[in-house]
Amino acid sequence: MLFTPEAVSFDNLSVAVPTFIRHPTLRQLAERVQHETLNALTSPAMYEANNASHSSRVLDSLYQTPIADASILVAITHERRPKLLLTRRAAHMNSHAGEVSCVGGKHDRGDGNNVVTALREACEETALPPNKVQLLGQLPIQTSKSGMSVRPIVALIAPGLVLVPEAGEISRIFWADLESLVTQPTVEYEIEYKMQEQMATILTPSWQVDGETVWGLTGRVIANLLETGFDRQLEWYYRVENKR
Repeated sequence: MLFTPEAVSFDNLSVAVPTFIRHPTLRQLAERVQHETLNALTSPAMYEANNASHSSRVLDSLYQTPIADASILVAITHERRPKLLLTRRAAHMNSHAGEVSCVGGKHDRGDGNNVVTALREACEETALPPNKVQLLGQLPIQTSKSGMSVRPIVALIAPGLVLVPEAGEISRIFWADLESLVTQPTVEYEIEYKMQEQMATILTPSWQVDGETVWGLTGRVIANLLETGFDRQLEWYYRVENKR
């Protein structure tokens, strides 16, 4: 790693304000993600009465959200042709070995909120500095196949950052073109899975990105991002066939 997370500050986090985002694709995404994030507030009138800034309202909403078992960072480059940060997990990992994922991981007691969990894990896994991240908001909770609640935190990052995979967890860092994800058809993917002492073939949608297959929880998060930001409706399913 280039630096240790202990040396990194998670104070003074910044929020990307849509009116200051030049690129229309990202501006629309920011507006819609922040609308959903602010709508999750239990008492938005409180912020209006206090004349809180838009950024403060978004941050407060993120900080007040109940803590999930894990959080991931849906990191998108702030440029005309935005790209989504993805990783392939190391083959020796105990869970999701060799699978494609967003950066992120389990909540630690000292994190305090889902945002810090996502940023800390991103820093640990790729050396992404928190001060290079502009928060957009959050997406709905997803549930992993092990039953963990996972909160996606959406953010913009500067293009061209030097990211370094942490060899103990990450075997590869790569990027998905966001506009291609909006238009690219999904491909049905077959997984061999053990269910109640039987082997079965499970069929599910996936994307093919830079030689990698994006499916499962990561695929569901991306599908939700595309629906929220760009009205792309995707049926996400797991169909069991050929039990044996």
